[in-house]
Amino acid sequence: MKKKVVLSLLASAAMVVSLAACSSGSSSGSSTDGAAAGASGLIGVAMPTKSSERWIADGNSIKQQLESAGYTVDLEYAEDDIPTQVSQLENMITKGAKALIVASIDGTTLTNTLQNAKDNNIPVIAYDRLIRDSENVDYYATFDNEKVGTEQGTSLLTGLGILDASGKDTGVAGPFNIELFAGSPDDNNATFFFKGAMAVLQPYIDKGTLVVKSGQTDFNTVATLRWDPATAQSRMENILTSTYSDGTTKVNGILSPYDGISRGLISAVTSAGYTVGASFPIITGQDAELDSVKAINGGEQYSTIYKDTRELAKVAVAMASAVLEGKTPETNDDKTYDNGKKVVPAELLQPVVVTKGDIKKVLIDGGYYTDAQING
Repeated sequence: MKKKVVLSLLASAAMVVSLAACSSGSSSGSSTDGAAAGASGLIGVAMPTKSSERWIADGNSIKQQLESAGYTVDLEYAEDDIPTQVSQLENMITKGAKALIVASIDGTTLTNTLQNAKDNNIPVIAYDRLIRDSENVDYYATFDNEKVGTEQGTSLLTGLGILDASGKDTGVAGPFNIELFAGSPDDNNATFFFKGAMAVLQPYIDKGTLVVKSGQTDFNTVATLRWDPATAQSRMENILTSTYSDGTTKVNGILSPYDGISRGLISAVTSAGYTVGASFPIITGQDAELDSVKAINGGEQYSTIYKDTRELAKVAVAMASAVLEGKTPETNDDKTYDNGKKVVPAELLQPVVVTKGDIKKVLIDGGYYTDAQING
């Protein structure tokens, strides 16, 4: 009798295993993981810092959308400390993450960690910043980074009156004194931004309409490590002291790659005696951070580049979900983003220039901010 019970239990267990195997379908590898992940799988999300509000918005958007899709999310911020981000990613791998979405601090420092991910069959989505020097980056979700720079350069020219609203050259001869700032040299995006901006600005520098009075024009000189506003502010203060302290020479425009840097630049020129009005420098930016949108409203900053983090999060979540389901994610650029080891397939979203006249239509009506947040 006991033998019959045991045999019956074993038969039942075998049937359960057999049914489970059949239900997984004929696909293998990550698709099986994806089926499990849809209900309770863990996805690791590594963001660089909370010091920039855009990364907080990115992280929240990704987490919310992943959880809505049924995933469990481990969202971590490394506060721009590389060893911390490496440790966070290693912990995600140890916890059994099914996929990693990574906005890297330094895109060249994760090679060993991503090899560990590969060894554990964990796909990796690079988020906004390309991860370099690794074959183990599966996909890249970002905006058209060179176009971001092109739009920044164009908005600087528009603000100075060199181009009209339609982008047509107005024939204004200048000269206009400008200064150049770029992003962090360890962020692959920064070179794309600067390249795009200089493609627009260089012809006007060559013919003398624009003058970089400090003489500081190469990327390595104008780059700002970790996108740090205080570093940019200090450099601008030094430029103002060394180049614009004769009482008559004024800086007319500043190429800024990021809103936090823009606010540092505003502090520098304000401390030097510039006041909001016709003589206040035209200052660009990026990320449509709330404080900078308010600065645009108040005439301190001329423009920003709006990148809807909700839409970028959708792309990253769709990529991760597709890979885990054994599908190929949608991409629209399979040529541009060579990380030194491979060309990483990318999905590029389009950036949007925002000046004072665009705030309501683009940011308020688009639901990114409320009127009370900007004007309250």
